[in-house]
Amino acid sequence: MRDHFELRDGDLAGRIGRLSVPRAGVTVETPALLPVVNPNIDTISPARLESEFGADILITNSYIIKTNEHLREEALDVGLHEMLDFHGAIMTDSGSFQLAEYGEIDTTTEEILQFQRDIGTDIATPVDIPTPPDVAREQAETDLEITRQALADAEAADTGEMLVNAPVQGSTYPDLREEAGRHADATDLDVFPVGAVVPMMNAYRYDDMVDAVAAAKRGLGVDAPVHLFGAGHPMMLALAVALGCDLFDSAAYALYARDGRYLTVRGTEHLEDLEYLPCTCPICTEYSPDDLRAAGSKEQEQLLAEHNLHVTFAELRRIKQAIRDGDLMELVEERTRSHPAMLDGYRALLDHVDQLEREDPASKGAFFYASNESAHRPEVARHHARMDRLTAEGHVLLTEGGTPSGDDFDATWRVVPPFGPFPRSLSETYPLTAEVPERLDRDAYEQAARGVSRLVEENPDAAFTLAHDDWPESALARVPESVELESLSTVSERLGDEASSEGDDEGEAADAADGGDERDVGDSDGLSDE
Repeated sequence: MRDHFELRDGDLAGRIGRLSVPRAGVTVETPALLPVVNPNIDTISPARLESEFGADILITNSYIIKTNEHLREEALDVGLHEMLDFHGAIMTDSGSFQLAEYGEIDTTTEEILQFQRDIGTDIATPVDIPTPPDVAREQAETDLEITRQALADAEAADTGEMLVNAPVQGSTYPDLREEAGRHADATDLDVFPVGAVVPMMNAYRYDDMVDAVAAAKRGLGVDAPVHLFGAGHPMMLALAVALGCDLFDSAAYALYARDGRYLTVRGTEHLEDLEYLPCTCPICTEYSPDDLRAAGSKEQEQLLAEHNLHVTFAELRRIKQAIRDGDLMELVEERTRSHPAMLDGYRALLDHVDQLEREDPASKGAFFYASNESAHRPEVARHHARMDRLTAEGHVLLTEGGTPSGDDFDATWRVVPPFGPFPRSLSETYPLTAEVPERLDRDAYEQAARGVSRLVEENPDAAFTLAHDDWPESALARVPESVELESLSTVSERLGDEASSEGDDEGEAADAADGGDERDVGDSDGLSDE
């Protein structure tokens, strides 16, 4: 176990943790945002990030400092913390971004790590190769070998108390990402950034981003703190945390502000298009869109950057509370409805449901069925697996709650879409207490049918009758042929007809006994008696 990262709470693969940064003498609660500070541009000072926004960690670029004579001399002279006027933890990048952008940088892992240690960096980064999406596999493998060598050089370096990143690359090849994660996890390095995902997010390829992170997580240990390099838009934070990411760095708050863009949890707005500010942060309560448009360019940029930071930090607090409450998935569902590409990302997340289920807590406060994707949540997969441990014997009735045509059963189990069958004794246990709409979608019934099929397969000597409430054909087709099917609505209709017929007979008998001719009244009385 890594003694510098402690897990305190969790939901899905998301977690609240404590990252100890010994060189800074601080402990950072995760999930955490690392605002990117450009040492050449003072949009919002690090001191204000700390005092007004509560930032206890940030990231800056050691390569930019190293290659700028003035900045280099100041950093070496007074140290990074005094130069930036920041008392929290400071992570520094190594120039890998510049390497990816320009193809060449004038430093090595050994040199840049020594420089980072000399200027007082708390979490340092080696020179890895951020391989972009969709490159030829041969290039991805070659780049990965270079990154592995960088990790080996980092392990061999004298870093003292400074923590060191072990980037996980692999482009859009899940097997390479997983292999890179496993290799990084086996080192004695400390923090594990998943790299080269910015091009995916810029292209709204959130499903590919999810697959890349999920693959890296399969290789990494549960105790590995994971940093999603270059991710910090509030719209996607819940999704990334649900995947198991702990740290996020973002220059978006400043870059978007420079371009007149206003961040929200539902996406990005252009200031010029806004008539109202849909936020309650200090900026949005004090200024109107007209006020912001009337401000000078520098002031407008700063005010927008402040808003962008406020909304991002607020979203992280909201995510942490969702983890505490056990309803992170509900927040993810809500956020991923903001854009079709985000919905693709959510559906990709559910493709990894077995992986999520291994870390997801077994019991929570609530399960809200909010969409057809809810039928594929980890709780459903766990319930199906849980039923494998139970034995069904004799002739078992599986019913949604209605009365079947016969009563010759050895046991009666309930069936609730999307979970499927379970003994009545489990009715009040999570997640079978789920809040579900009355008008369920096809996915819910199909998942319940999968649960029935799994129960039948695990109990080949038992006989089953499924009394269903008009399940769609796509769901019934998933039920094994050995299961006798009864539609509860058909049974109810037949019982109603039988009751009506019995009422008619009783009415006729009463009329005959009374000698009366009022057939209509006799029928009515007979039905009400029933």
